[in-house]
Amino acid sequence: MSQPALAITMGDPAGIGPETIVGAWGHSQVHAICRPFVVGNCTVMRRAVQLLQGDIEVVEIESPEDAHPSLFSIPCLSAGSPEAACVSPATIDPCGGQAAFDAVICAAHLAQTERIAGLVTAPLNKAALNAAGHHFPGHTELLSRTCGVKQTTMMLYLPPTDDKIGRTGLGIVHATLHMALRDIFQHLQVERIVTCAQLAERAMKELSATTPSAAPRIGICALNPHAGENGIFGKEELNILAPAVELGRNMGIDVSGPYPADSLMVRASTGEFDALVAMYHDQGHIALKLLGMHRAVNITLGLPIIRTSVAYGTAFDRAWQGHADPSSMVEAIVTAARLATKGHSLFASCGP
Repeated sequence: MSQPALAITMGDPAGIGPETIVGAWGHSQVHAICRPFVVGNCTVMRRAVQLLQGDIEVVEIESPEDAHPSLFSIPCLSAGSPEAACVSPATIDPCGGQAAFDAVICAAHLAQTERIAGLVTAPLNKAALNAAGHHFPGHTELLSRTCGVKQTTMMLYLPPTDDKIGRTGLGIVHATLHMALRDIFQHLQVERIVTCAQLAERAMKELSATTPSAAPRIGICALNPHAGENGIFGKEELNILAPAVELGRNMGIDVSGPYPADSLMVRASTGEFDALVAMYHDQGHIALKLLGMHRAVNITLGLPIIRTSVAYGTAFDRAWQGHADPSSMVEAIVTAARLATKGHSLFASCGP
């Protein structure tokens, strides 16, 4: 079987994306599992190579079919305006937001037309994206609109290790994502929780290195402290989360909860659960990043295409200093390649 072709979008040129891509390029495991190429600005990528004092040539290509990557050659498909090369490091610039947008749209269309097996995205800056006139909270929502689907979600995924993480790693799916805390309550519905549990189950099955011998174990995080203390601290657990768990179990999903989030995260870290459904962004992100921020991978579930990403943002405080850790980018590329060998069934939309 030929290696899957993966497009790696450059992200915002002011952020750490370009240097993490160059840093990941030197890892032989990347080239052993896929045929990567960059979508972005060739001048910016050459600047990142110089920053890291790498012996790598950036070769401009006109199509994915022209890409011949190696440890010493980065094929780069130009996308967007040449003005991206003029963006200053660590600055919110509409040109940077537009450059990130153009790269994502280009790569998504290549995936939709099956010219590539999937895409891996370097981080964009949400303020710069909005300044460029593209009013999306992030990649997940942008790709949902581009692909014409509604039931999508982010899963942060930590690959398995030899220590505490379980047999297939640990995934945390988010019922709500980029929104203010005060807005979370109106978006939590039984159907949404069940859909997230379904997507988590599919994801962990696909990410298993072998055919899973048992259904993935899904835990539902409570929204309120102490899981609401039987309604004393809030009734969302009684009225929304518990009915969602019951419905999921009736559908054959190995789902349980809702459990107090503080203890559930500890239980998951020891391998008791394969995936969790978090109720809001930081409930899932903080816990997983404490377990392994630089190995974590962002996977968008519910799309008809494969998309993974690093688990952090543009990091303007570290950008273009040559110190960005490429580990998450390596894991994102490897994870996308693994998913590409198993097809797109993981990414079909679903619901109760």
